[in-house]
Amino acid sequence: MCIGLPMTIVATDGATALCERRGERRPVSVLLLDNPPVGTPVLVFLNTAVRALDAVEARRIDDALDGLAAALHGDRFEHLFADLIDREPQLPDFLRTADMEV
Repeated sequence: MCIGLPMTIVATDGATALCERRGERRPVSVLLLDNPPVGTPVLVFLNTAVRALDAVEARRIDDALDGLAAALHGDRFEHLFADLIDREPQLPDFLRTADMEV
C-alpha cells in the first residue's frame, strides 16, 4: 500500500522540485502538475507530486496520518479527525453513483 504525503515545494526547476515535510527534504517529480510555484503544498506518492493541495486539505491529511500513528500506539487520536466528528464519512462526488443517497 502506498500512502500519499502532503509536502511543500521549497525549490523547483519545472520538472522536479525539492519538497519538504516536517524537516525531511526530497526531490519530487512535478511533471504531472502545471508548473506549481514555490510554497505550493502537493500530495506526493512515490516521489511524484500527483496534485496540488490547499492548506486546509494538507493539514487534514497530516492530521489523519498523525491520528493513525496515535491509534497504532494506543494514544488518543479522536481530536485529529475533527472533520469527521458528528457525521458519517462521505464518499467524494467522483466516487458516488447516481443511485447513492447524498
